Amino acid sequence: MFRWLPFLTYAFAALATPGPNTILSFSTASRVGFRRSLPFCAGVWVGFFCVMLLCTAFCSLLQSYLPMLHLPMLIVGALYLIYLAWHTYKSTDAVSAAGEAGSFRKGLVLQFANIKVYLCCLMALEGYILPAYEGQALPLAGFVALMPSLSFLVLLLWAGFGAALSRFLNRHRKAANTVFALLLVYCAIALFL
Repeated sequence: MFRWLPFLTYAFAALATPGPNTILSFSTASRVGFRRSLPFCAGVWVGFFCVMLLCTAFCSLLQSYLPMLHLPMLIVGALYLIYLAWHTYKSTDAVSAAGEAGSFRKGLVLQFANIKVYLCCLMALEGYILPAYEGQALPLAGFVALMPSLSFLVLLLWAGFGAALSRFLNRHRKAANTVFALLLVYCAIALFL
């Protein structure tokens, strides 16, 4: 029998706590509005889905190579977070015509460098899903869709908070960008703690 309560508790804690996805969703919505942040959130969903699918399909292979991949994944993830922090810090109130700040591409690419997503997927698979459904394609496919969908709902909440607080944040844009950038740098540093 699958342990839904522990799984959902883990999923909520892992997905709702501040990390690159939630911080950038909040920041983007505060800058460009809720609707214009939706492409970023959709990019996160698609990227998360791809990572969850890959983690599910290759979990046993990754387990045997995880010790070798751990440090390179941390370094790539940390470098990308620092890159995002720098761009968040340097951003202004001006948004490009293409709405790059809330772009689908940024949300998608972030997932492949976001170590928190890999760890979230691997922990969900190893701790909850695979012990109950190993080798069962249909339930595994359901979880491949469930985890990113839960993440998308959480991102919409964070984007909603960002949009709701946008007037306040717009008056204090530089300070807000500095806080968001520092949170992203903290996420990068926390990877190595």
